[in-house]
Amino acid sequence: MTDTSTPLKFDGRAVINGERVAARDGQTFDCISPVDGRVLTQVARGGQADIDAAVAAGRAAFEDRRWSGMAPAQRKRVMIKFADQLLAHADELALTETLDMGKPVKYARAVDVNSAANCIRWYGEAVDKVYDEIAPTPSNSLALITREPVGVVGIIVPWNYPMIMAAWKIAPALAAGNSVVLKPSEKSPLTALRLAELALAAGIPPGVFNVVPGFGTEAGSPLALHMDVDCIAFTGSTRVGKQIHVMAGQSNLKRAWTELGGKSPNIVFADCPDLDRAVEAAVGSIFFNQGESCNAPSRLFVEASIKDAFLEKALKLVPNYQPANPLDKNTVMGAIVDKLQLDNVMRYIDLGKSEGAQLLAGGERALCDSGGCYVLPTIFDGVTPQMTIAREEIFGPVLAVQSFTDAVDVVKQANNSVYGLQAGVWTRDINKAHGVARALRAGTVHVNQYDEDDITVPFGGFKQSGVGRDKSLHAFDKYTETKTTWIRIDSPV
Repeated sequence: MTDTSTPLKFDGRAVINGERVAARDGQTFDCISPVDGRVLTQVARGGQADIDAAVAAGRAAFEDRRWSGMAPAQRKRVMIKFADQLLAHADELALTETLDMGKPVKYARAVDVNSAANCIRWYGEAVDKVYDEIAPTPSNSLALITREPVGVVGIIVPWNYPMIMAAWKIAPALAAGNSVVLKPSEKSPLTALRLAELALAAGIPPGVFNVVPGFGTEAGSPLALHMDVDCIAFTGSTRVGKQIHVMAGQSNLKRAWTELGGKSPNIVFADCPDLDRAVEAAVGSIFFNQGESCNAPSRLFVEASIKDAFLEKALKLVPNYQPANPLDKNTVMGAIVDKLQLDNVMRYIDLGKSEGAQLLAGGERALCDSGGCYVLPTIFDGVTPQMTIAREEIFGPVLAVQSFTDAVDVVKQANNSVYGLQAGVWTRDINKAHGVARALRAGTVHVNQYDEDDITVPFGGFKQSGVGRDKSLHAFDKYTETKTTWIRIDSPV
């Protein structure tokens, strides 16, 4: 159980070249908790000069090979110590995450800290087990195909899973031997800054892992545009992701990898093998993390003959997700990350009402006297494909329910989106399961479940859900260059 009784003291300064430093121009911004509106600390408001300093530190570390020159087995041992540091400070990190972005502390501890530590450990363990190749060649030649670290990697992560999203990117990048400059979201910068300290404690050399907090236009753009950054990896909105790709091209044509938005369809056929499980997954997955998940199944398609029974069961579960103080160990739905996002969620709810959807549950703010940012879990029925809540990513606890009668038609509706991140299919018919899963244009398709996940499988999307894959061994592709070396062999025998 996470100890929430001991007050934490936060350090909002950047971490550059192994040291805590203020922004070069001295600017800061308030880090405000969505739990109750308190100011947690002042955070360095990084800008161009700070990004320049962090990139220079990363470049110097890469060029003198203080990290990249280590044997993979040696980097592995350090990465494992890094993961151990997260677990040793698990309660502190979980409480920081909860206060910073509003998720229930029990999930911050059980999910976020553990997942981040597992990710770092996994890539550490993997790096000395990934082999290079030898190509088939004539007897007078040897062709080696090797991976090399790209150099300095810029990373920009969102606020919904700050530790996990950072780990998904920094772990393979660091394990491969790169230097990293991480720009966390200004809405949730605190655990990223702490991760940099824990990395140093584990033995990652100064300059290898730098963290510069700040706003997107002031710190994120300079990182994406920097001429000495070799690769930029971004998780966030599709709108900003497109800008990242443009900035990568405008500057030095750096590699650009993006994991972006989603409007994931969850399709429940009448022959669903376990209706109760389907209902629990549909409700639990959209309301988990306050609906602030890019892969949340926000579009629910239920076959018409079972829709009433499905919704009856779903509405009985809604009271289990009432928002409450995230610091309470029993809370399952916490606070929306800030007032701006809360207002945005409420705007979509108002659009759902005005465009003719039927509000079945929620639709209002909650805990208004707390000083925090809370909204009731919301379900709309009678949603049509043209409605805004059926097309745009809300990033909040809002479920849009549609009905269908034909498999071909529902697949067309499901694919009628600019996104293609994730999808779900519920049926006992193996032919239908395989056929629909193959037809869905999504990076991940779940069959008769929705929440299974593991670091061993890639994560990413089709269409405007991004470019490239996080997790699994495939992530090494993003942070390494492939080199071919030809060697002539004039054998005397």
